[in-house]
Formats: sequence, C-alpha cells, structure tokens
Amino acid sequence: MYAIIRTGGKQFRAEKGAVLRVPLMEASAGDSIEISDVLQVTSEEKSTLGKPLIPKAKVSATVLRHGKEPKILVYTYKRRKGYEKRKGHRQDFTEIRINDIQVGA
Repeated sequence: MYAIIRTGGKQFRAEKGAVLRVPLMEASAGDSIEISDVLQVTSEEKSTLGKPLIPKAKVSATVLRHGKEPKILVYTYKRRKGYEKRKGHRQDFTEIRINDIQVGA
C-alpha cells in the first residue's frame, strides 16, 4: 500500500517504512506528525483518488532530522560588459519516516 501526499507544495509517494526528504517542517527531531493532505491511496485491491483530497485519510510519520541539501551554484554574466555574479543556495529539508497510512471509512 502506498499514498501520494502533499507537503511543502510538493508531492511525494509514501510507503510504510519509507524515509523521505520533504521541505522544512516546524517540528523537532523525534516528534510524531500527521499529514492530512492525501491525494491518492493505492493498495493491492483498489485505488482511491481524492477530489482533490481524500477525506479522513492521513499519514503518520516521525521526524528523523533536519538538514541542508548540497550547494547549488548559480552563475550569471553579460558578455562584453565585465559583469559576472555567482550565488550559492542550500535548500533546507526535513527527513521523515512513514509509520502508517490510514484511510477514512
């Protein structure tokens, strides 16, 4: 069984026991969280699609840690003008472990 969840403006495929890197969340390491933005739940028997969300469905997870992704360099220049600029960016993330997927009745 797996679920498609939405958090931080992005969609992720969540299976029981999977570890996901999602955009930064307001939770401490070791906290239990529930994600109620469930878009789809698929099991061996059937698949349920939300319109856009599935009511009473939720995914419970545990926050493992917070961190930063590797640095991405952005380089811009204008030819023949002597203008060049380099910037770096590191995106924050939260690593979570999926504990359970619950579908409402």
